[in-house]
Amino acid sequence: MKQSTITAQFPCDIKTVWDIVVDNENYRWRSDLSKIVIIDENRFDEYTTSGFITHFRITAKEPYKEYRFAMENENMSGNWSGIFERHDGGTQITFTEEVQVKKAIMNLFVKGYLKKQQTKYIDNLKAAIEQQTNKR
Repeated sequence: MKQSTITAQFPCDIKTVWDIVVDNENYRWRSDLSKIVIIDENRFDEYTTSGFITHFRITAKEPYKEYRFAMENENMSGNWSGIFERHDGGTQITFTEEVQVKKAIMNLFVKGYLKKQQTKYIDNLKAAIEQQTNKR
């Protein structure tokens, strides 16, 4: 399995960050997605802007602490974990993805791809948090 971890800090309360990350009905802040289809309380499908589908199954959800899910698409399968912590008056998140690719050739670039996706997610999350906190 290939693994990639990213950590980021935000100057806001943990509830704000948690609420944005786990709210699959409000995904428009994600620049890489065209839609999310919620199947039930533990399963959802994400569609990229190019129509690529990834299936998710929530495996742990402890408010303001931990969010985990299993994921799979035609290229890979794996797990994602999000750890949320109060830090210096704000919030620190640590997101880790562990994936196994389905095509051996993908092993050459999957780690770079994961890091790029995680960086884009954090950039989008920062913008969503700024927008949310400016509304108050």
